[in-house]
Amino acid sequence: MDERKDEPVVDERRREVLVTGGALLAATALRVGTVAAADAAITLPPLPYAENALEPVISANTLSFHYDKHHKAYVDNVNKIVPGTPYAGLSLEDIVKKTVNAPDQSTLFNNASQAWNHAFYWRSLHPKATATPPAKLQAKIVASFGDVQALKKELAAAATSQFGSGWAWLVADGDKLKVMKTSNADSPLAHGGKPLLVIDVWEHAYYLDYQNKRADYVNGVLDKLLNWDFAAENLTRA
Repeated sequence: MDERKDEPVVDERRREVLVTGGALLAATALRVGTVAAADAAITLPPLPYAENALEPVISANTLSFHYDKHHKAYVDNVNKIVPGTPYAGLSLEDIVKKTVNAPDQSTLFNNASQAWNHAFYWRSLHPKATATPPAKLQAKIVASFGDVQALKKELAAAATSQFGSGWAWLVADGDKLKVMKTSNADSPLAHGGKPLLVIDVWEHAYYLDYQNKRADYVNGVLDKLLNWDFAAENLTRA
């Protein structure tokens, strides 16, 4: 009888262990799932066009390497670095702004900023780019540079004169527009600026197609691929 009396106790203890263990597993899974969701927040955005859509200015071969290798690597690196840090779960834009002046976060800044810059660059290009900017943007261009050709000349000068790797930007600066260039992973965004368009002048953006002839790549982008509608959308947010 004593043994039979003990049986419910044993069962009850077993039940408590199973319930408690199950609860712990569920809680752990929830925490892991939450962290994974936060850490996976930075994703590689899809290209806004087919890989061959920018030919002949930019080949499908260049675009494939640029997007699938370089851009993807920056995104992957961000997602390797941020787990367990105060930057986990932040947007890419916020990570860039919060790490630009943090010397101990230079690796995270470089990868996050490059990821952001590349996403912005893809949208700065369009396979069926219009020659004339939308009216509001054109008025700003005329007020700031004289005409569209003068703006293109300044962008070409910035892009071709950038020593080493970097970017040439059209940015909103108060009531005017201006052209600027940044080195490596830097960008106007990181310093509170308002970028409208960008041209990537890292060698991986053009070397397979143009080798050392950066100017030919830059002029091709300026003449045939600039997405003025994207710049105009960004201007309305300035």
